[in-house]
Amino acid sequence: MGTETSLVYTDLRGYLAAADELGELRHVKGADWDLELGAITEVAARANNPKVVLFDEIKGYPKGFRVVTNPVCSAATTALAFGLDPQLTGLDIIRQWKERLGKQTPVKPVEVSSGPITENCDSGDKIDLLKFPTPRWHEEDGGRYIGTGCMVIMEDPDGQWTNVGTYRVCVHDKNTLGIWISPGKHGRLIREKYWAQGKGCPVVISFGQDPVLQKVASWYEPWGVSELEIAGWLFGAPVQYVRGKETGLPIPATSELCVEGFIVPPAEDSRAEGPFGEWTGYYASGTRNEPVVKVKNVFYRNDPIIFGMPPGISGKSVPLSAANVWLALEKAGVTDVQGVWEYQTRYITAISIKQKYGGHAKRAAMAMLGSTYGYHRRFVIIVDDDVDPSNIDDVMWAMATRCDPATAINTITEAWSTPLDPRITPDARAARNFTNSVAIINACQPYHWKDQYAKTCYFPEETRRAAAAKWKDVLKLD
Repeated sequence: MGTETSLVYTDLRGYLAAADELGELRHVKGADWDLELGAITEVAARANNPKVVLFDEIKGYPKGFRVVTNPVCSAATTALAFGLDPQLTGLDIIRQWKERLGKQTPVKPVEVSSGPITENCDSGDKIDLLKFPTPRWHEEDGGRYIGTGCMVIMEDPDGQWTNVGTYRVCVHDKNTLGIWISPGKHGRLIREKYWAQGKGCPVVISFGQDPVLQKVASWYEPWGVSELEIAGWLFGAPVQYVRGKETGLPIPATSELCVEGFIVPPAEDSRAEGPFGEWTGYYASGTRNEPVVKVKNVFYRNDPIIFGMPPGISGKSVPLSAANVWLALEKAGVTDVQGVWEYQTRYITAISIKQKYGGHAKRAAMAMLGSTYGYHRRFVIIVDDDVDPSNIDDVMWAMATRCDPATAINTITEAWSTPLDPRITPDARAARNFTNSVAIINACQPYHWKDQYAKTCYFPEETRRAAAAKWKDVLKLD
């Protein structure tokens, strides 16, 4: 169902214009950067039909200094953002995205002499990060976070490869940023290499970029794989960049707002960071001293747009990362996967398989947990191929009627987690033991006697689709 299309934009502004044309963008003027942007964002994200929100004329800031939130928040905006058929919904989007991921051909970025990002450059005494409308997103946030949907760009000092990640960034003062990176992340490993040499870690941070660049920044690519090359493949053209004046690092030429500088060793400077309302929906990581970025240059377009993705309980966006999980299962040799879906960001993962042998369900779960995408999971639910993993009612029905708690639930301990996990005990947190347990729930019909299992009375998916298509004008269910 549906065919692959192509991207209809080349930068964040082009994407927002296309979203506006689809009726998916809302313009809000006059909101307060202190909490009100966050509250409006949450209301829009939780709506039955969530919308992208573009804030302008923010209280205390000039017209044109803008913030966009909920940038990819629905099936329509997901399809628009990533060049998929706009008629696709739910699991069909994941299926088509997975097929695209399987055809990856990285494209190296190319250096250019200038771009939109070079329209303005502040250095030295001219640097003032406070002139940009950085929100305080949540009531108990310990500061103003300019980096929520950001790109943090570093280069490994040994391998000479460029890594891109998304880590939270707050504003301390005019030329100093705070940065928090979870243990085990590539950016954290890279900066520690520089510190071990007694050096500051060169860094570029983009605070406003198109959805493709933002998406690859949050992916789990293997060590040594540059996300900028993955973005070039998704665009169908090389990512253009200008070279940083101070660090020599690539700065995406179409970004809205970027800084370059150095993450200095903690002995040189570190400051209190947090708490912050994270994607878990909790203030889980507390307040502690964290490294800082000493900013040397600030690049920005005329009328810049900050890309805001304040973490918290998500709305109704399509979890494209489920396609990465699906592809990882296939690469691990797990056959007959019918679909993958994620709930509450990544805490609950549902995998549908067509059982072919005893142990098939558990193998799928273990393969996922053993992959890069096994990071910080809580429940992995395996269901049969007659269950749509993107339909939570279907998943709960399978659990209720096919899972025997005494024999079909296994627990994995000491799995890779994060300090953001609100369930880590105080003692474990004090010992810096950032691991968690994961429940594997086999909600499939028992393989060895599934032919004798009670037959379901529900129509198969293709029958339901045919009925819906035939009677759509009468039912008007959309």
